[in-house]
Amino acid sequence: MDQTSHGTLHHVELWVPDLDRAVTSWGWLLGELGYELFQDWADGKSWRYGPTYIVVEQSPARVASRHDRCRPGLNHLAFHVESRARTDELATKAAQHGWRLMFSDQHPYAGGQQHYAAYLENLDGFEAELVASDEAPPVSEAITPPGSEMPSA
Repeated sequence: MDQTSHGTLHHVELWVPDLDRAVTSWGWLLGELGYELFQDWADGKSWRYGPTYIVVEQSPARVASRHDRCRPGLNHLAFHVESRARTDELATKAAQHGWRLMFSDQHPYAGGQQHYAAYLENLDGFEAELVASDEAPPVSEAITPPGSEMPSA
């Protein structure tokens, strides 16, 4: 295994209650983010971006009819998006593809003033977070206002 692949996420598999509905929401979103259809079989599909792929599968072994992100297990998947403008565009178009904007009263800063993102939930309860890559720098990299420097030891 080469060094660039070591530690990289290989794949994520989401078991969904309705494959057609999942393909409508996840297929659209992943395509918009640059993923390409990778695998296609009767009970599922996957999309690949680089070495990582994401699977949606309607498995006969599934025991629940809806994903609950607040239960133990997967809460959400977060994706980098090239810009704030593209994040806004995807958030606006998402409703046409089975997604709703979460925390709309705090959008796009529901994760804090230094975190520009859109939080989306699809009809099956899965959450995707779209994080603008051109968001403000982390606090540790931000410019310190004059007079607020930490005293030296």
